[in-house]
Amino acid sequence: MITGTLARNVVEVWGEDGERWLRELPGLLASVARAWDLAVDEPYELSYHYVTRVTCADGTPAVLKLGLPHAESLAGEVPALHAFDGRGAVRVLRADLARGALLLERAVPGTRLRDLVPGRDEEATSALAGVMRRLHVPPPDGCPLPDAIAQVAAFDDYAARLGENGPLPLDFVVRAGGLMRELCADAPGRVVLHGDLHHDNVLGGTREPWLAIDPHGLVGDPAYDTGAFLYDPEPDDRDEALTALVPARVEQVADELGVPLDRVVAWGFVKAVMSDVWTAEDWNPGDTWSPLSRAYDVARLLRPRLS
Repeated sequence: MITGTLARNVVEVWGEDGERWLRELPGLLASVARAWDLAVDEPYELSYHYVTRVTCADGTPAVLKLGLPHAESLAGEVPALHAFDGRGAVRVLRADLARGALLLERAVPGTRLRDLVPGRDEEATSALAGVMRRLHVPPPDGCPLPDAIAQVAAFDDYAARLGENGPLPLDFVVRAGGLMRELCADAPGRVVLHGDLHHDNVLGGTREPWLAIDPHGLVGDPAYDTGAFLYDPEPDDRDEALTALVPARVEQVADELGVPLDRVVAWGFVKAVMSDVWTAEDWNPGDTWSPLSRAYDVARLLRPRLS
């Protein structure tokens, strides 16, 4: 019986389908391991997918990721990783989306980029910029990934549902939605985006110094990926010292990527507001819990710098 964070998250997001998947998960794990000739080791910390260390028959260390079949997250991850083709990201070794199964390259030694923060934040920011530079390739012919502009609906939905009664200032939400439309409309190019690039999704490797994992998979403005790492890692930790790192991060990533500073500021604001807007999808007037995180603190910090 699967319990804990994984079970809670899966049922919360997928309801009865999630409950059924959890019941079938032990059998699915055993079946995929047999079919792909894998020796299964200890799982990682689990959130929305079952992710475990495995060893292939030839001794290759790998990662097996199991999720609900045809889940949006897995459907975006596979084409994104195929497009990256190992440049700055782990490779797909095998995939069976009908069963919700991915076999992925294991980043070895797997050092977490988040462990450099805050003491070596400049080094961490440089690593993220380097990964972005390698990931951002033109979308291949027939690329199935959605355009980033589709996410603007989150701002519109928030404004329509909560308006002035929501936990976020409505002017922040409206400004973020308008900015996103502007940024997507005048993007200098369109590339395959990670979509959720931050310190927890970059691991140390041997094939390359740092490798991205868990892409959402989008297509759009290259500067989009500069936004999420500004309020990470640990966005629920509203330590002012972590928020104070943001101005230096903005300057550094703009310089290292050759992106206009105001564009990094704008995407930072958009992505910060988007993060708490997504969390507020489960919030209703009268709720005592707050969906606000360090992302909101970063949005407040960047708001005066918007052009």
